[in-house]
Amino acid sequence: MASLALKPSGCGLCTACTRTCIHGGDGGTRPDITPASNCFQFIAYFAVSTNLVNYLKDRLHQGSKAAANGVTNWMGTSAITPLVAAFLADAFLGRYWTIALFLVISVLAYVVLTVSAAAALESAAFYAGLYLLALGGALQPVLSSFGADQFDEEERGRQSSFFNWFYLSINVGSLVGGTVLVWVQSSVSWGLGYGIPALFSALAVAAFLAGTATYRRHQPPAGSPLTRVAQVVVAACRKCGVQVPEDASTLHECEDVGGMSAIQGSRRLAHTDQFRFLDKAASVEPSDDKSRPASAWRLCTVTQVEELKCVLRLLPVWASGIVFAAAYTQMTTTFVLQGDTLDPYVGGFRVPAAVLSVFDTLSVMLWVPLYDRLVVPLARRATGHDRGFTQLARMGVGLVVLTAAMLAAGALEVARRRVIARHDMYDTNTGAGGDGEYLPLSIFWQVPQYVVVGASEVFTFIGQMEFFYDQAPDAMRSLCSGLSMTSFALGNYVSSALVTVVARATARGGRDGWIPDDINRAHLDNFFWLLAMLCAGNFGVYLLIARWYTYKKTVD
Repeated sequence: MASLALKPSGCGLCTACTRTCIHGGDGGTRPDITPASNCFQFIAYFAVSTNLVNYLKDRLHQGSKAAANGVTNWMGTSAITPLVAAFLADAFLGRYWTIALFLVISVLAYVVLTVSAAAALESAAFYAGLYLLALGGALQPVLSSFGADQFDEEERGRQSSFFNWFYLSINVGSLVGGTVLVWVQSSVSWGLGYGIPALFSALAVAAFLAGTATYRRHQPPAGSPLTRVAQVVVAACRKCGVQVPEDASTLHECEDVGGMSAIQGSRRLAHTDQFRFLDKAASVEPSDDKSRPASAWRLCTVTQVEELKCVLRLLPVWASGIVFAAAYTQMTTTFVLQGDTLDPYVGGFRVPAAVLSVFDTLSVMLWVPLYDRLVVPLARRATGHDRGFTQLARMGVGLVVLTAAMLAAGALEVARRRVIARHDMYDTNTGAGGDGEYLPLSIFWQVPQYVVVGASEVFTFIGQMEFFYDQAPDAMRSLCSGLSMTSFALGNYVSSALVTVVARATARGGRDGWIPDDINRAHLDNFFWLLAMLCAGNFGVYLLIARWYTYKKTVD
């Protein structure tokens, strides 16, 4: 690892003024964080997560409801643990050592799962490995942040490209782990099906450690960001009666040494006029003794105040991602219900409805290089922006594209209902769960909506990764990247709540409602129109948020 240049200095009013520069290295050519490590890790992860419900049913002999709840609980835990890893990376361990530690934990988890599956051990052993995996596999925000750290400010275009290829590696992992390895589990053996992910996990560790000498930029841990946030709030409340000076230059800040702040490894942030109340925390009172350091619980630097402002500005953008995720998750719910009734045969080969999600993955794998190599250069010429689009513009395009996907699903549902009416198949036993007759409408008519959803991912999900990294304070980038992932988890809960509310509200008075158990009597078209309107409304609110948003600026 590159050595860190320590630049100590004192300013009188700060509790700690030791600054650590992360801009190590000689600026020469170096490889980015190895995509192989990330790809191996996600191949292993998706090999377990995709087919987990079947393992719980077939090997642990759980009922459908218990197995579904087991998967849901594990997925919920897996959505929270990235925040744990991100907090440790930013506060105490640093990103490199956090990644190394959690990769080793994930290897241990896969070994426990493999032994449990091969030896048919009790469920306690399997669940121990499973929840160890939820902890060890929580590396996406730390991995993406560490990879992006390797780029200088002058390399914004390459950094943006990194996020594109990082997300592509996730989808490659999803494709291989969710198809090939799931087939091994179902057709060969569970022991081998979990042993291969264990091997890939070990390869992920080896690939990451092999690149150690090339990682020239390391963000040092800066202590608990939650403590710094609390200090700003407490200091501002203590000085609630203090008048904030009109001249922002009189607010407290450590003296400038190489553009770095009093926060370990963090650049000084320029003052902004939003959330003016918080500026009270940096307002110097006559009673402050400049001859000795003041408590950060009474007086904070401008950079520390701006850290909290950065997080507050991210929250509305984060909230807009919840609605996006709620619509996106239809790919694993209502899209599948719709596809279960359609003709799944190609010759004598049957294509299960859930398998069509592979077209979403293939769409991402097509759109990432297309966006990176064609769309961005064209946009760069038109806008002059080094990334082609601003990050907010990129995410906004994805919101519009997902609206189009909901409209495509609704249009197919209209066609499906016409086929049902034409052939009087309202009470026909269709779907994957029985031996009944399928509708005379090919399941491959669903492909366009999956492809469009994949395109929306490339704009919004990758845009979110890049935006939350770039706009987060230097010492909180892992944590803010983890925060962006929680919007997806909340979107799943919102989707579940929306389905429940709509089903009950539309089934009053003895009506079938929009989402009854008999999907041939459903009005999924109305549900997709509702989602399209929610997406459009969300985009309208997002435009206001984007107009209001102030991009982070450093003093240098």
